[in-house]
Amino acid sequence: MEALASDEGETELSADTILELLANRRRRYLLYALRGQDGPIELSTIAEQVAGWEHDVPPDEVAKNEYKSVYVSSVQCHVPKLADSGVVDHDEENHTVVLADNFEQLEPYLRVVVKDEPENSTLHTALEAESEEGLLGQIRENVARLKH
Repeated sequence: MEALASDEGETELSADTILELLANRRRRYLLYALRGQDGPIELSTIAEQVAGWEHDVPPDEVAKNEYKSVYVSSVQCHVPKLADSGVVDHDEENHTVVLADNFEQLEPYLRVVVKDEPENSTLHTALEAESEEGLLGQIRENVARLKH
């Protein structure tokens, strides 16, 4: 498989790289959690949100072992993979993450895969709560355009 891009700044991501990045549900959830954030977010906060979505409970009800599983895999695997591709910037010293330039290349595909998320889940509710410019609002707008 083709190596992930590792240069600073925006680089063209290959189709294989995009599919590899979005193939893992936890990575998609990390990206959903980072969308719409103005600045860096602590990885622990993101891990709580992701664990909540995975177990369909509010973040404050996530069991410690469930949170730890998300946090450890994010630190060791998912965030480095996204960072190597220029999709996120990870400050290892402050344990924060923020979307980077190459995220824009993934966003159209993220709009497609979100359709597979359960409609009655806490993730779906959170995505729906975003502004009309949000992910689900854009999907609805595109579907409405196609119907006319």
